Amino acid sequence: MSNISSPTDSILIIDFGSQVTQLIARRVRETGVYCEIVPFQSAEEGFKRVNPKAVIFSGGPASVLEENSPRAPQIVFDSKLPILAICYGQQTLCTQLGGKVEGGHHREFGRADIEILKSSPLFDGFWDVGSQYTVWMSHGDRVTELPEGFEVIAVSPNAPFAIAADESRKYYSTMFHPEVVHTPDGSKLLANFVHNIAGLEGDWNMSAYRERAVAAIREQVGDKKVICALSGGVDSSVAALLIHEAVGSQLTCILVDHGLMRKNEAKDVVAMFNEHYPDLKLLHCDASETFISALEGEADPETKRKTIGRLFIELFEEEAGKLGGADFLAQGTLYPDVIESVSYSGGPSVTIKSHHNVGGLPERMNMDLVEPLRELFKDEVRALGLELGLPQSFIGRHPFPGPGLAIRCPGGITRDKLEILREADAIYLDEIRKAGLYDEIWQAFAVLLPVQTVGVMGDGRTYEFVCALRAVTSVDGMTADFYPYDMAFLGKAATRIINEIRGINRVVYDVTSKPPGTIEWE
Repeated sequence: MSNISSPTDSILIIDFGSQVTQLIARRVRETGVYCEIVPFQSAEEGFKRVNPKAVIFSGGPASVLEENSPRAPQIVFDSKLPILAICYGQQTLCTQLGGKVEGGHHREFGRADIEILKSSPLFDGFWDVGSQYTVWMSHGDRVTELPEGFEVIAVSPNAPFAIAADESRKYYSTMFHPEVVHTPDGSKLLANFVHNIAGLEGDWNMSAYRERAVAAIREQVGDKKVICALSGGVDSSVAALLIHEAVGSQLTCILVDHGLMRKNEAKDVVAMFNEHYPDLKLLHCDASETFISALEGEADPETKRKTIGRLFIELFEEEAGKLGGADFLAQGTLYPDVIESVSYSGGPSVTIKSHHNVGGLPERMNMDLVEPLRELFKDEVRALGLELGLPQSFIGRHPFPGPGLAIRCPGGITRDKLEILREADAIYLDEIRKAGLYDEIWQAFAVLLPVQTVGVMGDGRTYEFVCALRAVTSVDGMTADFYPYDMAFLGKAATRIINEIRGINRVVYDVTSKPPGTIEWE
């Protein structure tokens, strides 16, 4: 997955298709230990490459009772490493070791109470024998017979083996999901597995990552030229600074204004880099006409993303030629981009979205990718940015998608709709800043809906667009809750948008969490 060598202590997470597998990785990294997620189909290769000190099995939507359902590779059991198996992971662990799983029992979804029957190093220090604690369940099948050597540690009304373990082999399993926030002590449980059971101290921090990444970039690039797709966001900016630290003048950054950026964003980003990093070569390319012409009238979100991706590639081919050629294209791809963009062939996961910066380059391009952030989550990128000296005001900016306003304008794209959306978004963010709420919110933006409604302004009747406002709180973007504005704020923001922008006569607020929704609308 990456050219950056793994730390000494690492954990392998085998993904059986759960939509919250990434949360396991986040919780493990929060303990100071590096981990990687690999799909079950390539788990043996991943095990050999990562050389982990422990293994975690994720949950998943399949049933172990189905023919050809996912399994862990035998190499994991032969290694005699500690294992933590979660939900479906518990079921396949027990099945592969000689236990029994049955369907047809009462299913259990959502909050449940478990009763602790025996003490265990898995929850030492926070759960007591004989007491009950809240966890988050999500299962249909359940284990009905444990493998030899396992014993019951905790039960729930519908999970007789809510926690089961073979402590002599350091095999632990839970029917619930400790990685989600709905299991209040779940992060402590995972930390106990990492530190107390697996015995890992942890050397995962951004200072160490910076050193490894710089060394890896120098080894990969050598004395060749690199061009970096600088979008103006935190991710690509951190990637650019990291590569610049590694190879200096061999890097040229290109800020492409595709006409889909926020109001004044291109100008502000160029000014910031010129002020703080005058030695970094930065070209500003206005390609708005090319992009918007290609997107005119396009309504399908996947086509929008792929069109933007194709045009980026064509533009960078052209710019590389002007520079006399380049051997590498650098991008700010993150770990969630990689995971969410993969559809495991023959497996249970589905592709959530496609990204123009994931999946490699066309064969015709005589360039290789440099993606130094490919192992990082968003909050880790921000920490790395601070480590590299980016201003806090820049690091704290809300995330902005590579396809920009194109995916915040559902339905057909037009120049007029983009301009309406840009102005509405600017007013909304301005009100958030004035209210002192910007740093409390993970991401906030306006969406221009492909819906027109009747309105009354003065003595006239209008038929104009609906603007949806979105604001979420999150740690890393993997899960999110809507921000609980008071109605006075929403009323003020809506009034400004309707009064100041011709084309919008109604404003609504999105109160969907992630899951089940995504943060962006497309």
